[in-house]
Amino acid sequence: MKVFFKIIYESMVQALQSLIGNKLRTFLSLLGITIGIFCIIAVKSAVDSLEQSIKSGFNELGSDVLYVDKMPWGEDPNQNYWKYAKRPDASYKDYEAISEKSKLSYKSAFTVFTGGKTIKYKSSSVSNTFIMGSTYDYQQLQNLEIERGRYLTQQEYITGANKLVLGFQTAQALFNTIDPIGKYVKLFGQKYQVIGVLKSEGDNPFNFLNFDEVLWVSFPNIKRFVNTNENSRIGRMLNIKAKEGVDVQELKGEITSILRASRRLKPKEEKNFALNELSALSGVLDSVFGVLNIVGLLIGFFALLVGMFSVANIMFVSVKERTNIIGIKKALGAQRFIILLEFLIESIILCLIGGLIGLVLVVTILKIISSLIPFEMYLSMYNVVFGVSASVIVGIISGIIPAIQASKLDPVVAMRG
Repeated sequence: MKVFFKIIYESMVQALQSLIGNKLRTFLSLLGITIGIFCIIAVKSAVDSLEQSIKSGFNELGSDVLYVDKMPWGEDPNQNYWKYAKRPDASYKDYEAISEKSKLSYKSAFTVFTGGKTIKYKSSSVSNTFIMGSTYDYQQLQNLEIERGRYLTQQEYITGANKLVLGFQTAQALFNTIDPIGKYVKLFGQKYQVIGVLKSEGDNPFNFLNFDEVLWVSFPNIKRFVNTNENSRIGRMLNIKAKEGVDVQELKGEITSILRASRRLKPKEEKNFALNELSALSGVLDSVFGVLNIVGLLIGFFALLVGMFSVANIMFVSVKERTNIIGIKKALGAQRFIILLEFLIESIILCLIGGLIGLVLVVTILKIISSLIPFEMYLSMYNVVFGVSASVIVGIISGIIPAIQASKLDPVVAMRG
């Protein structure tokens, strides 16, 4: 074991001496390794960061929640567009049928969205606001956190009272440092009392619904001012959450039966709705990001290939320069595997140095990019390990032939060398 550690130490010293003694040659040789590792890890980190941001935005949809829509999410929107466009939108009638008949769902909610309205408080106003009107159970289904104040009471919901909950950014824009709870604002030409403010969602630009900028009222309330009928051109969403322990596919079968009956579809008639879940979006995203990762790997592979030949060239030169020393070591009893291991470790260390420089460059570039875009780019520990492992593998491949050549040298011929 002591011999093994001694070999590693001497190989490290020789590798560093090679770096210091032949700066230009070493720099040019390691440049390929550095660029290769940088390309692979930079692309993987960028893709992972983007994927994480998008998926965290989609996480608010819920993995055990079904969404009733015209079109399936997992299909190209350009395929069969007109077929899906003719389908009816999800409606309050659908929601009522599911609420009354579903045995496998925990909660269901119907929500409509509209915009282009102005909300006012004294001399302050916010234009083109995003207004959401939902049925009572939406908060529990969506797990929206209220930072200040409260949610609607059952009585306030039933009567369609002029009460609203503000998104965090809307509350800040309208009230600044003033506590908004209990204050009255003007919306739809009516006075509304602010009863709550939602917790900030942060700066993720991929949030499926931006609750930071929402004006949230009850569905009975918004019906008085906005046309919510099936033929109205407003956003709408019908989502159903499965009971704990219920498989989403079982829930999907039940909801399909309920909606077919509610919409009076004949047994052989094709359904005119789609039941979507997060896994459909995840599948599409996985395929897209998989392609991006492959592109990064290909670019990095060719850069690493150039670096591999460069390091192999350094090792051949190193064997040539140290032929006499190899001969003396073998004459003194050094075994072949010790000589082979010595050069192999030296090659790995050279590649590790190039790989670590590449990782430092990745961290630097990602920090710069993170300061310029609205979501964080990060280097995961998995990608660090991947980069280091790739450097070690390249070092082994680059150094194996020169190391074998060195280990096979005849001691007498080598000392003459």
